[in-house]
Amino acid sequence: MKKIIGILAWLALAVSTGAAFAARPVPASVVPGKPFAFPRDHGAHPGFRTEWWYVTGWLQTPQGKPLGFQITFFRSATDHDRANPSRFAPQQLIIAHAALSDPGQDKLLHDQKSAREGFGLAYAKQDDTDVKLDSWRLRRAADGRYHADIAARDFSLTLELSPSQPPMLQGEGGFSRKGPRPEQASYYYSQPQLQVSGSVMRGGQAQSVSGTAWLDHEWSTSVLDENAAGWDWLGANLDDGSALMAFQIRGKDGKKLWAHAALRDAGGRVTQYAPDQVSFNAVRHWRSPRTDARYPVAQTLAAGPLAWEISPLQNDQELDSRQSTGAVYWEGAVTLRRDGKPAGRGYLELTGYVKPLKL
Repeated sequence: MKKIIGILAWLALAVSTGAAFAARPVPASVVPGKPFAFPRDHGAHPGFRTEWWYVTGWLQTPQGKPLGFQITFFRSATDHDRANPSRFAPQQLIIAHAALSDPGQDKLLHDQKSAREGFGLAYAKQDDTDVKLDSWRLRRAADGRYHADIAARDFSLTLELSPSQPPMLQGEGGFSRKGPRPEQASYYYSQPQLQVSGSVMRGGQAQSVSGTAWLDHEWSTSVLDENAAGWDWLGANLDDGSALMAFQIRGKDGKKLWAHAALRDAGGRVTQYAPDQVSFNAVRHWRSPRTDARYPVAQTLAAGPLAWEISPLQNDQELDSRQSTGAVYWEGAVTLRRDGKPAGRGYLELTGYVKPLKL
């Protein structure tokens, strides 16, 4: 009997899969010159294959103790037939990561969730930022403030993030190149210098916190070159009110395939740096005792004539998300120095050091 049921289930899956691929949706393409329209573009873009809302920042307790935090919601379009009327059809997947960096801990505290969109339990709304996965939620209010509520396994975050500057369109008016071919691009903007207030709960004890954060919203269909292994990315709120974003795409041979940086000063003037003007140079590595990956956790970032020294809040900020996105990466709170003096704080992301990243 079990064998018959198994065969019937397999046939049903084969038929449904065949139907899905027979009417496979064609994802939208990223093209230059698209005008951004807010608040609509704060919301989801389900026609594109991949999208994320990425919040990283530094918090401080009343005792002056520093903490780093990360909240990420991913939306991923599947190849399932969009004409399928079933509410169970897995047309969109919602994935979420949350992490807390505390120098008093010996490793990163993190959690992850994933589910198909639907039934009000998991969604990414289109009119404005409102993404939810079970009890985890990130939403933007009409006054522009973001509200994050995350009840993770080892901690909880209840945060309000208030913009102090307008959105920063990355690349060419939000068209961000990620490789030598035009289709290797994303739509990408940032919300730097967010002012944060709220609370962190651990062990049943809530503690008020304040600080600054950075939000990235990015959506795309085809981003990475087939020879790409991963990237190094930095988003930093500088002490003078400037915002610095920089990344490099690394090939499987370890060499730079593409790079870009943008520096917006407190007055709103943006300076862009081309691939040959941007370099990430390792100063110190840390080897993970769990994956044996060797991460360049301390680096020097050069953008044109400018250079910053990047140092981690703590070495172990490795996040294992193999139960959701399938990747292991290093995402950590870092400080920046320039000419030997404190210059700002931000987050450094290092992907593709365990194995080549696949989006």
